[in-house]
Amino acid sequence: MFDFVRKHTKIMQFLLFLLIVPSFVLFGLQGYERMQEKGETVAKVDGHEISQLDWDNAHKAEVDRLREQMPTLDAKMLDSAEARYGTLERLVRDRVLAAAVQNSNLMVTDQRVARELQGNQLIAALRGADGKLDIERYRQLLAQRGMTPEMFENQVRNDVALTRVLGGVTQSAFAPPSQVGVAVNSFFERREAQVARFNAADYKGKVTPTDADLQAFYKDNPKLFQAPEQASIEYLVLDLAAAQQGITINEADLKTYYEQNASRIGGQEERRASHILVAVPKGAPEADKAKARAKADELLAQVKKNPAGFAELAKKNSQDEGSAQRGGDLDFFTRGAMVKPFEDAVFAMKDKGEIAGPVESEFGYHVIQLTDVKVPKQRTFEEMKPELEAELRKQQAQKKYAEAAESFSNTVYEQSESLKPAADKLKLQIRTAEKVTRTPAPNTTGPTANVKFLAALFSPDAVERKRNTEAVEIGPNQMAAGRVTQYSPARTRPFEEVKDQVREQVVAAKAAELARKDGEAKLAAWKASPATAELPAAVPVSRMDAGQPRQVIEAALRADPAKLPALVGVDLGAEGYAVVKVNKLLPRDTVAPQQAQQEAGQYTRAWGTAEAMAYYEVLKNRFKAQINVPRPKEAVAQ
Repeated sequence: MFDFVRKHTKIMQFLLFLLIVPSFVLFGLQGYERMQEKGETVAKVDGHEISQLDWDNAHKAEVDRLREQMPTLDAKMLDSAEARYGTLERLVRDRVLAAAVQNSNLMVTDQRVARELQGNQLIAALRGADGKLDIERYRQLLAQRGMTPEMFENQVRNDVALTRVLGGVTQSAFAPPSQVGVAVNSFFERREAQVARFNAADYKGKVTPTDADLQAFYKDNPKLFQAPEQASIEYLVLDLAAAQQGITINEADLKTYYEQNASRIGGQEERRASHILVAVPKGAPEADKAKARAKADELLAQVKKNPAGFAELAKKNSQDEGSAQRGGDLDFFTRGAMVKPFEDAVFAMKDKGEIAGPVESEFGYHVIQLTDVKVPKQRTFEEMKPELEAELRKQQAQKKYAEAAESFSNTVYEQSESLKPAADKLKLQIRTAEKVTRTPAPNTTGPTANVKFLAALFSPDAVERKRNTEAVEIGPNQMAAGRVTQYSPARTRPFEEVKDQVREQVVAAKAAELARKDGEAKLAAWKASPATAELPAAVPVSRMDAGQPRQVIEAALRADPAKLPALVGVDLGAEGYAVVKVNKLLPRDTVAPQQAQQEAGQYTRAWGTAEAMAYYEVLKNRFKAQINVPRPKEAVAQ
């Protein structure tokens, strides 16, 4: 069959042409693309479908973002059904808001986008000391996220538009003072209560479980005794060290590089200067600037008459407090250390003792005296040869790494059944690791400590089909790709292996049950005969109180104020039980006006958020948003 294909290539091309062209004629290119597998429809907004593929891509982007922000985050939390459902809800929300933007013809001006970009932390980190954006680093950083500057700016524009849909509701929220007072005072309400605790830990000595009890608990709770999934893997690492292999530097190249870079590598010229500053605040009126310039001209004239008196004149007149006490001395500095106008003036001077000025900078006007010059000694080729070779080797390794990285990524993807082709092509060593888990083990180093690499290893494609992972960037100039050679799914560990853990769980559960029963009995007895109640001293209880369990605080605050004192029982779960006697309400301490204003502001913002959520529900109905996937049971319980 395949021999026939190889021998009759032109015939096969003609047959394929006959088969493919009619499909485009009948269905069109768009229809053909719809035939591609996108999965079932998981949600719909404004008549537009959200496919399983859309959901998967959105969740992957969300996971990548969270892992970048929190590298130690447990990967299982991100892969849970609740986390995935949360991503779908956010995806639906974004589609609803986008529909509202389009329906309302909301426009975001270029000036607004520019303001957003100006305050963006990602961009701020890429600005130099002069405030200019490093465009090349900006492009590289966005490329790592699969974006161009245009795509990123469009995303910012869309984000601003989406924010404006609900922002108008949030920002226009208003809460009357009477409403604020009732709500805030209720939140900060305090009550005097006596709390008797029946701690589960105190009842553990009374529990003696049988083997039958342990076996039954083990059988009923298999998820508590799971061994995590594990994998044996092979992997490759491409880094600068690997790229440097085989690089040889010849003598002629070194000498040429020496001639071109000796002054740069050999060291920078340093200059020492003193100055007298006449300060001018930013945005000062022209009249003030002219007055400062005149003062600087006057000082310059005095210095030129008596250069030896520069230091004394600087002490008396310079408004640079840091250097004035030293006679204006700024010590030695190289290019790039001072503001540019000042630096240009200093490095333009030819002789020590030369005076220049007034030089205008962002700080005001400077009168400058050059006091010393350090010219680095020019080292010989032989002296600099080791440094030159190391730098040239690094440069060539960087170039070779960039070329190898593309080849590495393509090879592990195109020949996904084995890492050997990539290893042979790039002369890399195939390494192995055993008992690799989805989350990094303590003290692990290398690729198996990288959450992105582990996520790729435990993806369905790598686990089920044993295919190579994609090339994952695990550090600066460092990439890795791996494949699973053996996979062990999560399993319930044998009873004998976890018997001690089972015993701890059973004892804890039965101790909590004993504590609860004892507490309930005491509650009934004390309600029947309040005089017999054995309760500790009364304490104030409020939502600001961290000294009591949350359940105790909520129970005390829920007690009917008209029926105090009152006894209530509180189930604390694994911690036991509590009996709470609520005696009386306690007035709130007088609040300072500033604090009261802050509290009112917080309440108004919370009210605005609630109104925005209500408006979002209206938008969901307007644009007929529906999710076809059932909510996970755990999420419902929350």
